[in-house]
Amino acid sequence: MSANIKSLRVRIKSVNSTLHLTKAMGLVASSKMRKASESMTNGREYAEAVKLTVNMLAGLNECKNSPYMQKKDGERTKIIIIAGDRGLAGGYNANVFRLAKEFDNAEFIPIGKRACERFSKETVLCEGYSFDSAMALAKKLCKEFLNGDFDKLGIISTEYISMLTQQAKIEYLLPIDDSNAVKVAGAIFEPNELTVLNDAIPEYIAGMIIAKVKESFASEVSARRTAMDSAGKNATQMIDDLQLKYNRARQGAITQEITEIVAGAGK
Repeated sequence: MSANIKSLRVRIKSVNSTLHLTKAMGLVASSKMRKASESMTNGREYAEAVKLTVNMLAGLNECKNSPYMQKKDGERTKIIIIAGDRGLAGGYNANVFRLAKEFDNAEFIPIGKRACERFSKETVLCEGYSFDSAMALAKKLCKEFLNGDFDKLGIISTEYISMLTQQAKIEYLLPIDDSNAVKVAGAIFEPNELTVLNDAIPEYIAGMIIAKVKESFASEVSARRTAMDSAGKNATQMIDDLQLKYNRARQGAITQEITEIVAGAGK
C-alpha cells in the first residue's frame, strides 16, 4: 500500500511539473501572438499589392513575351518549404511535411529549423527572417529559372485561418499564370510594360516569400498556444484523477493501520 502511495505522489509531482511547463510555453506563445499577427497582416498587404501589379502586367499583350510567363514542358520543380522553428505545436509541422510528401521529385528549399533539419545542413529560422534574405533568395531563384535550371517554382506554407485553424497549402509562383491577370484601363508603365514586369518579378517573389514566412510563423505560434492550452487542461484533469486515487490509497492505508491497532489492542 505504501509503495502505491509513493508511486502516486511521484506521478502527481511529475504531471504538475509538466503543467507548469505547458503554462509557461502557452504564455510565451500568447506574448508573441500579437506581434506575429501584426507582422502577418503587413506581409499580406505588401504581397497583395505586388501581386496586383504583376497580375495587371500579365494581362498585357507585350508581357506575354516575358521569360517569366513561358510555361515549360518539363517537370523539374523547386519548392520553398516553410515549417516551424520548434516543436510542441500540435500538427503544425506534420501537416507541412505530409503535403511535401506529395512532391517526391521536387527540390526543396527549407525555411524554419524543422524544415532545415530534413532538407538542408544550414539552419534558416522563420522568426526574424528578413526581407533582405527573401530578396537574396528571390534573385537567386529568378536567375536559375531564366537559366533553365528548373521549370516551376512553388512554395509550401501554412495559411492562418483562425486561432484554432491553420492549413498547409502550396502555391506556384513561377511561371506567372496569366489566368489571374487583371484588366486595368489607362495604366501607363515606364519605360514599357515588359521591362517593368521583368524588373518586378524578383520583388514579387521576395514579397510572397516574406509574407508566407510571416503567416506561417503566426500559424506556428497560434498552433503552439492551442496545443499548450489543450495539454494544460489534460494535465490538470490527470492531476485531479491521480489526486483522487492518492487520497483513496492514503485513506485505505490509514484505515488498515487503525484496524491493525484495534486488532492488536484486543488481544
